[in-house]
Amino acid sequence: MLSEKNFIPKHATTMLRILLCAFMLAVSLPVLAQSSNERDSLAYRLQRLESTNRFNPRDTTHIKLLVELAFSYRYLEMDSLYSIGKRALEYSEKIDYTYGKIKGLDALGNYYYNKGEREKSMPLFKEALRLATDAKDIPSELSIINTMAQNYSFEGNYAEALNLNLKGIDLAKEIDNQPMLSVLNENIAGLYADQKDFKNALMFYDTVQKINRRLGDEVIDAETQSNMASLYKDAKNYKNAMFNINRSISTFEKHKVYDWLAYAYEVKGDIYLDQEKYKWALYWYDQSNMLFKHQIEDDRIKIQLMNGMAKVYFGLEQDSLSLVYAQRGLALSDKIKSLQGKIDCSETLYKVHKKNGNTPEALAYLESFKVLSDSLFKDKNKQSLSLLETKLQYEQEKQELIEANETALAKQRNYIYFSVIILMILSIITFVIRRSENIQKKLNRELKEKSSAVTQREAQLHEINKTNTKLFSIIGHDLRGPIGGLQSMLKLFTDGEISTKEFVSFIPKLKTDVDNISFTLNNLLSWGMNQLNGVVTKPKRVSLSNLVNGNIQLLSEIANSKSIKIINQLPENPRIWADSHQMDIVVRNILSNAIKFTPENGLITISAVEKAGMWQVSIRDTGVGMTAEMQRSIFKDSSNITTYGTNNEKGTGLGLSLCKEMVHKNNGEIWVDSVARKGTTFYFTVPKAMNRYQKAS
Repeated sequence: MLSEKNFIPKHATTMLRILLCAFMLAVSLPVLAQSSNERDSLAYRLQRLESTNRFNPRDTTHIKLLVELAFSYRYLEMDSLYSIGKRALEYSEKIDYTYGKIKGLDALGNYYYNKGEREKSMPLFKEALRLATDAKDIPSELSIINTMAQNYSFEGNYAEALNLNLKGIDLAKEIDNQPMLSVLNENIAGLYADQKDFKNALMFYDTVQKINRRLGDEVIDAETQSNMASLYKDAKNYKNAMFNINRSISTFEKHKVYDWLAYAYEVKGDIYLDQEKYKWALYWYDQSNMLFKHQIEDDRIKIQLMNGMAKVYFGLEQDSLSLVYAQRGLALSDKIKSLQGKIDCSETLYKVHKKNGNTPEALAYLESFKVLSDSLFKDKNKQSLSLLETKLQYEQEKQELIEANETALAKQRNYIYFSVIILMILSIITFVIRRSENIQKKLNRELKEKSSAVTQREAQLHEINKTNTKLFSIIGHDLRGPIGGLQSMLKLFTDGEISTKEFVSFIPKLKTDVDNISFTLNNLLSWGMNQLNGVVTKPKRVSLSNLVNGNIQLLSEIANSKSIKIINQLPENPRIWADSHQMDIVVRNILSNAIKFTPENGLITISAVEKAGMWQVSIRDTGVGMTAEMQRSIFKDSSNITTYGTNNEKGTGLGLSLCKEMVHKNNGEIWVDSVARKGTTFYFTVPKAMNRYQKAS
């Protein structure tokens, strides 16, 4: 996959087709001239600056030009990148010029990484990132984070790559850097693609394409299409792969973007190679190679090119050429310690020697291939699990800032505010109790008057008694305790037994109690009114995105307190035909449960797909999960399951029963899919809003 010009083509060149090579060389000359002109311009500016009477090599203008010149040699002349970058770093250190130190370290890190010496490159990148973070140089942070994330991905460390990309997305959003948002989301898509998780990869690519449309840059869009073509090729979807790569090639040729054009030619060759169309694969590899070989200095690229050409010649039964290219690829893999390169080239060499009857050599390469593949398979299994369970440590830093802000706000609240809330709560409770008593009396009178329906009325009375028992149990255990605590605290304060400072120290705890009481009362009122046939469903055109975003914001404080990441993956602007208030209750209860039963540093994902005129919404968590028995019981009307969350959060047992009733009232269905200790996904359906003028039937 490609991101922000960090391209890595996969196959080498051929020594045949001399006429085609001569033609392609003529095409590539303008590219070299263009790059050369840019470098010549930088060199000329440096020469003029250095020839002035007052020239100082430690001047920041001089250092900036050195940095630009150094990076102009990236992928072209690694030694020039190193020597010029080192000069810029030395000058910057002598005058303590932070920007120059950041870029100098970045240049040296790229030099070592492209040479395959990653143990030397990563400390340089980390130091550059530290300096950029301390200096609040977010553009430099984003550039280094992107490079480090791709380096980790190349090594197979997908968990760390994911962590860095997510951190980068937060920074890009902070400064509204849309191009980097596109790149970083595309990096995550590439991580999922490498895990063969094509569904999630395409989901992130959908986000990338939305950003690209906002940018309105067809070159950036073509870069994404090239990567998507490679993804479709891996998924054996050759029709979509060819469609995407042809569109990208057309754009790159139009705008003369030759580096990405070379990559696109190479991907097209991969597509043909996958289908065993060797002559066409060779044709496109030749075109790609003619653009690469005069511009790129990267052994990683050479490994993939060599092995790709070896496969082509093996397919064309030109075994001697296949053997030459595979051996060159293996030698380069040993040089830069590329595990994947060793695996690919060893497999090709095994096939060539086996075909030619060279049994000892074939067995040696087969054994090497199996040992290396087993090692890589184990590593990728670990990284796959780590990718799902990675702890997003950067969320902890955000949480500290949020907690500091919340503490400042909490100190501004006083006992009058809580007194008003308590009075309102007591009034609502009294209303619910009296209404329940009136309904009970009415039903008792009906039982006496209608002797012909004794059996039916007895069943109704039994259910109503159970409802009252549940109501009073909730009121007694979940509301009376916190309210009594609030009442006692206020009395101590008003009687002067505790000071204002002591009272203020209890405010965060009191706020949490009030929030819990408010949430419980909302469910209690909605459930009670529904049980008493007091709720009327009034469907209208509703934005599902607004409902979900509102509840994410409402529950963000609770989620942040457990370092839980909530990812909204809804399609763009889905519209539903439903009662807004009722669906708000459904989303809030399911999301609240997901947070409650997800341990710290977990992940909650909200998505939706369109099915037969309905939106199927899913809320997936990485929580404790449920047993099969619990899944059969949670939606039953008679169920009163009350469990504790991972941080001992208390529930009422009303939420899921209420969700079921609300979904059914809006002509939908609700169900659950869960595995104990692995996580839970709640699904519900709701009608799609067909047009703005739809009316209720």
